[in-house]
Formats: sequence, C-alpha cells, structure tokens
Amino acid sequence: MTVPSQLPPEDRESSPYTGYTRAHWEAAADGLLAAAWRWSTPECALLDLPGRPSRSGVRSDGLEGYARTFLAAAFRVAGAGGADPHGWLDRYARGLTAGTRTPGRDDTESWPLILDHHVQGQPMVESASVALGLRMTAPWLWKNLDADVQDRAEQWLRGALRHTPAPNNWYLFPYTVAGFLESVGRGDAETAAVRQRARALLEGWYVGDGWYTDGDGRAFDHYNGWALHLYPVLDAHLAGTDREPYGSRLRQHLDGFSLLFGGDGAPLHFGRSLTYRFAASSAVGLGAVTGHTPLTPGTSRRLISGSLRHFLDRGALTEDGLLSLGWHGPHEATLQTYSGPSSPYWASKAFVALLAPPDHPLWTAPEEPAPAERADRVLALPAPGLLVQTTSADGIVRLHNHGSDHVRPHEGESAAAKDPHYARQAYSTHTGPTAKANVADNHLSVEVGGRGSARCRVHPLGAGQGDGWGWAASWHRPVFAAGPPMVPGLRVESVTVARGPYELRVHRVIGAPADSRVTQTGWATGPEQPLVSALHGLLGWDEDALIRAPQGTAYTRWAQVPRLAGPAGGTTTHVCLAALGAEPVALDAAVSGVEVNDRGIEVTWASDGARTRVEWAPLAVSLVP
Repeated sequence: MTVPSQLPPEDRESSPYTGYTRAHWEAAADGLLAAAWRWSTPECALLDLPGRPSRSGVRSDGLEGYARTFLAAAFRVAGAGGADPHGWLDRYARGLTAGTRTPGRDDTESWPLILDHHVQGQPMVESASVALGLRMTAPWLWKNLDADVQDRAEQWLRGALRHTPAPNNWYLFPYTVAGFLESVGRGDAETAAVRQRARALLEGWYVGDGWYTDGDGRAFDHYNGWALHLYPVLDAHLAGTDREPYGSRLRQHLDGFSLLFGGDGAPLHFGRSLTYRFAASSAVGLGAVTGHTPLTPGTSRRLISGSLRHFLDRGALTEDGLLSLGWHGPHEATLQTYSGPSSPYWASKAFVALLAPPDHPLWTAPEEPAPAERADRVLALPAPGLLVQTTSADGIVRLHNHGSDHVRPHEGESAAAKDPHYARQAYSTHTGPTAKANVADNHLSVEVGGRGSARCRVHPLGAGQGDGWGWAASWHRPVFAAGPPMVPGLRVESVTVARGPYELRVHRVIGAPADSRVTQTGWATGPEQPLVSALHGLLGWDEDALIRAPQGTAYTRWAQVPRLAGPAGGTTTHVCLAALGAEPVALDAAVSGVEVNDRGIEVTWASDGARTRVEWAPLAVSLVP
C-alpha cells in the first residue's frame, strides 16, 4: 500500500492550498518507514532495498538505508516528544547494536568501516544521519543502550573524525558526528578540532546573499539548503544555542530560495542529487522550527507541504511504497553514480519540520500563497550569479544560471564531463534538462568545423534588477568533445534579461573562426505537458527548427526543443527572445526594434516603448523608459 492511500483526509480549511496538516506529515513518515523496513536484515542493521547498487556497493547501500530512514524516524519521534506508536526506535537500537558489533566484517549485519572519501567514503555520509538520529532521540534510545554498545557506536562514529572527507559539504558530516558526541559527554580535542575545521571552511565558502558554494569553486544548488545550512543551524538548535552567523544566513537564503518552488509545489529542477526530491524544502522547515526565517508560518507550510504533496501525487513511490530512483518516477538521467536504492531517503531531511510541535504556528496558522503565486517577480542574486523569474498566472519559476558550474578549481574543462544539471543557461520548476546524448536545451553552442561546443566553467559578470525586471551575465570558453578541446581566443559573453514572461538572451561570440555557426536552444517540453516553449530570433540568426529529444526529461518521456542557428566568425552578436508558459506568448510582437552600435545593443519593447540596453565594455545593463 503506498503512502498517499494511508494519509488522513484533506483539511482545506486550515490548508487551502495543499490540504496537508501535521498529521499528513506524520503519516507520510510512517508510511515511508514501514515500506523500507520490509527489507531489513534479521537484526535490523541494514536495509537492503531492491534496485541497482551504487558505486559504493551493496553493504554501504544497506547502511544508507538504515541511516537515512533513521533521520525520518528521529524527526518523527522527537517531534512527538518521544511518542513512538510504531516502535521505530526499538528497531534502530537493535540495528545499532548489531551493526557495530564487528564493523568491517563481511557478514549479514556488520556496518562498513568509515574510511577516506576516495577509499570507502560513503559511510562517512551516513554517519552524520546516524549521529543526528541518536542526538534527537537520546532521551529514549541512547540513554537506554548498554554501555558497551554506546562505546562501540562511538568508536565507529569516530572513523568520520579520523578520515578525509570529500572537498565539499562532506566536512559537515564529521562536524555533525562530533556535535553528537559532545552532546552526550564524549567530546574531546578531536571533536573540537573537526568542528572548528568545518566552521572555518564554511566561512571560506560563503559568498553572500545567503548562499554557500559547495566546496571550493562555484557549485550552487540544493546542497545549500539540505546540507550547508541544515547541519550547522540544526546543530545549534539542538544544543539550545543561537550560533551566528548561521541563523541570519539561513534567513537571508530563504528570502530568495522561497521563490524557487512552483505553484504546483515543485522545487527547482537544478543541480545534483535531485532524487532527494522534497528534501529541497528542508531549509524552509528548519527556518520555521528555529525562527530563522523571513517567511510567515502559513507560507512556510504552503512550501513544505506543497513540495511533499507534489511528489507523492506524481509517482515518486513504487507500488510497494518505496521512493524510486528518479524524480516523479524512475528516471536514470537524474541520477549520479553514487545513487543507490536507499539514496532517495535523504528526502527524510524534509521531516525536520516535525520538530515543530503540534501547537507551533507552522501547523496552526492557515496556509498562505507561495511567493511565486503572489505576483510576477524577478530577483537577481549577484553573489551566486543567478537570476530568478516567476510568473504567478502559471506558477512557473525559472532560474537563469550565470554563476554555478560544479567545476572544481583544480579541474580542467572537458566537454565529455559536461553536466546537464549545471551547464544549461536556464532551469525551471516545470521542465528538466535533456539527457547528455540528446540535443541540449537552453544552450548556446559555437559550432566549429561541424563540432558543437559545451559550456563548463561559468565566469559571472554580474547581476542586478530594477522595477519588474532583472539581469544576469557571464562568460565562458566553449569546449569541444571531438578534436582540439578549445579554440584559442574563442569566448562567449552572455546576458539574460528577464521581464514579465520574456527572457531576452544576448550573446557576443568573440574570436570564432571563419565559417563557424552558432546555435541557441530553448526550453524542452513534451506533448503531454500543458506548456508552451517558444524561441524567437531577433538578431544574428538565419534558420530555426524544432529538434527532438527522444530520451525526454524528468518531466516527460519524449521532448522537443526549439533551436535557432546563425553564422559566426570574428566577433558577432546574437539576440533572441525565449518564453516558457502555460499559454502561447507572441514573441514576434513583443519587441518593436533592435539596434546595434559600437557599445552594444538596444532592444525596444513593443508594449510600452521601454528600451533595454546592453553595453559590453564595461558591461552595463539598463532599462530606459
């Protein structure tokens, strides 16, 4: 029996947008746990869910099943003041006892050892969930364990403190383990050192606007909410402290991040690990629980319940109630090599909202509209180099990416390693990127000798906004999968201007060889989607087409992508209008004129005669009434 059929009746009086209450959240947690526990080992140490294994192997995947479901159970029980009507904690106590008895042994129950990230690192990730689960349920689970089990658990957890994490949010896993050990009187110089190390790294990764980069470089995605904000803010909350600046940074993050949920509850389809699904709302719930939020309680519940319901209503669960590897349903292109059968259960982080007790305003205040439902908005986020565009009539949120690339500083740029979840110019709550082997959506490609280019490392040039409009800009070096990887001197400068439903996309291609071509694609949509994707050339194009993407996206089995093409060579400018909406948009009538001069371009809008100016040296973007 799947989770939706176990949920209580809707309550449209208190929750007019989603019908969900706190009781729905408890029932959803219980249903997910019951389905997963059918696959446990006899002594409860591993949950070996069915499916293809991750690169870490079956035993690590079994620990992942235990640890990630433990998070959901811990939020569920701790939020109920220790009430555990289904006896979840007894199972996790048994599993902890068995898993730590002979760690590293190849038998039915033993947990794998925690080693360096490049050797056997995945258990370090799971150690944080185990530690958080133990910390939240300490009065009912940890304090009732035998002393030798407590000692064994500590010894296993300390493996996270003594080995090297991956160079990103992984440093927060030993931080979280150390926080638990300190909370139960087992702290020492070792725990203090890893916590100080993580705090220092967070300071270096913070860029402003409430955003962290996930490690050195410019990787901005959902890890901001479900990792980089969640671990330090939750740690302080559980300790009963108000460690700054983490709380104020979460508040600032939510001011913009709250726009990244569509009117149908969907989070933005952008970045890696998207199979964690409604974990995207965890920062919103955490903000409500801790008070570090600019959102009203009714808005927060609208966002978290909308996200949970979005996936439960759209096939995220298998017939036997398990979270599948994918987005709505199974979807291979959404996954990473580290994704295993239990990976989707990091969605458990969303249940942090249950730490708000039943009488908390998060659950008692009436639901209010989501920020994207209230009015059309354009928000520039200069620090991460992102531009958010929402349209309230259809509830679609679009993110124009001029700052996130997931390329580490030490890495070269390779078209073979291009990542559709970072490399595209735009993402939305209603569409997903096409797969690597299909035509790339929302992409500017320079074609040299018939070889198309990829965008890998993104160099932000700025972002800003005015009344009802905004812009973001970046440049990149085109890289090629075949032949020489780069053309010396070849560079693309790109500007996106969002105004109402329109996306003005301006590119200056510099240093292209003679007889080159440039192509620009728009949004990928499928025949069963009630969406219209439009792309209209304004300058620098001589052909247009509709290209098929048979592998589809996370939203549709089969997709098509509008594409423009035009000549390049030396320095050329290419301008187009794009739109994604529930209704057709007359792009050919939206602009009354385009002028090019030595400094840049000027586009005149037909509706009011306002003129958008893009000047290149130095870069300046303005809207002149």
